[in-house]
Parts: sequence; structure tokens; C-alpha cells
Amino acid sequence: MAEAVVFDASAILALVQQEARGGEVLRALHDPGRTLWISAVNLCEVATKLVRMGHTATEVLIVLEPFERYVVNFGTDHAKQTAELSRWTRSLGLSLGDRACLTLAASRGATAWTTDAAWLKLKIGVKVHLLRG
Repeated sequence: MAEAVVFDASAILALVQQEARGGEVLRALHDPGRTLWISAVNLCEVATKLVRMGHTATEVLIVLEPFERYVVNFGTDHAKQTAELSRWTRSLGLSLGDRACLTLAASRGATAWTTDAAWLKLKIGVKVHLLRG
């Protein structure tokens, strides 16, 4: 059975921006045996980046549509756990979105997929997969 995956915003952006490392994300999306999730916080990060790049609201909706069924809402429990992670991630400069991804991965026993190599230095009990080109 394929491992469960939580996408960081950087993983989605790698696919959207047609980077070589986005190919892994595309393959995961087409793997019917794989369980996928993305935090609503990370989806918001992707949407924000696209808007800042000049995409229209309609274009953003079209880009995000394939990921909508994998979105997990960011509730109070995730907020508390994400805040707690700041103790161990501050030195690496991880953002709220980064920590939201890691919290979701921890809560689901999944692997966090990212393009941020700094995550490999984490010792928080969450498996991290670094996307490569």
C-alpha cells in the first residue's frame, strides 16, 4: 500500500509552476492507491501566491480544483498543535503554513511532501519527503 501524503504549499506550487519536481505530485494525484491531504492553510498559501503572480480569481479556482477533495479544515486542535511546533521549528524559519502541514501529517501518520530542504533537519517524529527535480 502506498504511503499517505500531506502536501506542503511548496509541493503544489512545484506542480503548478511546472517544475521538474512537481512530477512526483502529479503522479501522486493519479495514484488511486494513495491517500492524499492538504491543510486548508496550505491551500490558502497556494492561492495567495497565484494571486500575487497575477492570476485571476477564476484561474486560481481552476488551478486549485484538483486539490479540493483533499483539503482538511484547520480547526482549534490543529491550531494548538501548530503553535506548539513553533518551539522546535523556529530556528529553521518555518512558517505557519509549514507547521500546519507538519501538524496535519503528524495527526494522520502521513509523510509531509515539501521542496524545503530545511525540513530534513527536523526531529519531531514526522516523516518528510523532499521533492527533487
